[in-house]
Amino acid sequence: MDQITVGKFIMQKRKEKNMTQEQLAEKIGVSNKTVSKWETGVSHTKGY
Repeated sequence: MDQITVGKFIMQKRKEKNMTQEQLAEKIGVSNKTVSKWETGVSHTKGY
């Protein structure tokens, strides 16, 4: 799976559970900005 596909999957599952990005982030111990980057397919290693 590519980053976009994974991001869409994360977003779909998060919304199925009626969670915000902030709620998911808190639950798994990352920042809400990290969840946002996952869902949009943004990565620091993109292009490597």
